[in-house]
Amino acid sequence: MKPVRNIAPEPTETPAELLQRYLTRQGLKSTRQRSIIVETFLAAEGHLDVDQLLARVRVQDPRVSAATVYRTMKLLTECGLAHAQNFGGGHTRYESTFRREHHDHLICTGCGTIVEFENDRIEALQDQVARHHGYTIHDHKLELYGLCRDCQARAARGARL
Repeated sequence: MKPVRNIAPEPTETPAELLQRYLTRQGLKSTRQRSIIVETFLAAEGHLDVDQLLARVRVQDPRVSAATVYRTMKLLTECGLAHAQNFGGGHTRYESTFRREHHDHLICTGCGTIVEFENDRIEALQDQVARHHGYTIHDHKLELYGLCRDCQARAARGARL
């Protein structure tokens, strides 16, 4: 059966209810391990890769496999509860999208820190550029790569040695 992607949450629906509705539509069952993964992911802040999520999940159930985490994250991404992003370094990171507004990212190429930000002027400029070229934007992402303040300071200290 072909996945129904990104189903919209009902106004009072919880993430668990949205996932259950998605699983039912796909003919899949909810499992205890899948529930632990989902709860752990949704409780986390920021952007997690599978290894980070797996380490947190194994605190509750050491028998959970990496394959189960990968499959669950694929389901969460398909149903719209998670967004998969590759910020470089070869690791896909996931962030919760449940009832979250659009935001962009600053990524430190030194330490890997990710800062989320919103800027109305940037959004307006992107719309203006798209209109100028005859485009209608359906979706977009903005990722800015550089060095955070701490990594800049470390680099400056290293240059002085």
